[in-house]
Amino acid sequence: MLAESLVFPPINELLRWQDIFPSFNKIALIACLASLLGIGLFLLASRADPKLAPTGPRNLAEQAIEFVEEGIVMQTLGKDGLKWTPFLLSLFIFIFLCNIPGILPFFQMPATARIAIPLTLSLLVWVIYIFVGLKHQGAAYFGHLLWPPGVPVALKPLVGAIEFISTIIVTPFSLTVRLMANMLAGHILLVTFALLTHSLVSAETNQFLFIPASILPFFMLVFLTAFEILVAFLQAYIFAILAAVYISNSVAGHGDEH
Repeated sequence: MLAESLVFPPINELLRWQDIFPSFNKIALIACLASLLGIGLFLLASRADPKLAPTGPRNLAEQAIEFVEEGIVMQTLGKDGLKWTPFLLSLFIFIFLCNIPGILPFFQMPATARIAIPLTLSLLVWVIYIFVGLKHQGAAYFGHLLWPPGVPVALKPLVGAIEFISTIIVTPFSLTVRLMANMLAGHILLVTFALLTHSLVSAETNQFLFIPASILPFFMLVFLTAFEILVAFLQAYIFAILAAVYISNSVAGHGDEH
């Protein structure tokens, strides 16, 4: 019956996968493959002859490095921040490779749609920018957060509390949720239109009506699949550039009070 075929699966079935072996499921597999592909790309690029015009893996690797340097590092950290290129490049490549399986057959799930990977990466960025703040400013890093310079004395306790909560608590939470929620929403949309298309095509009754009607959700599915490629790229870029901004803020501090 059509009514039965249109039943949407429980949300748990969209987000959980059977273990391939104990404690290792499809999400873990995607994360491992993303790491191996990223490492493999740059290993292959490093073996290419630097005297020849870059092609294949080397060309792709150089394009990725140039994009991160010009589009992320120079825009946030400046020339002195080029030493952060390897870290930010690794973040960008890994997140993108974890995002893109959401449109690939067999995988059909972005690893970043589960909270574990976004949360781990956010906590890593959190630890790094706090460490950088302490390295460059010492104890004044937390002092400037709690008692921000350049703010009227009467407002310092309120602004300091907001700044502290924002930097220490809200920032890693927002990084996590932004990445996970966007990838999860895209995954659910793809599943929804795929199920709708399949249900209309496989309906046992009124096929002369339902099969033509399946064209609309099918084209929507194709459009969303293409759109998810853009989203996968943008979410990797946004995460990396926000990480660079937080590191830049920790390096620069809040300025001196006059």
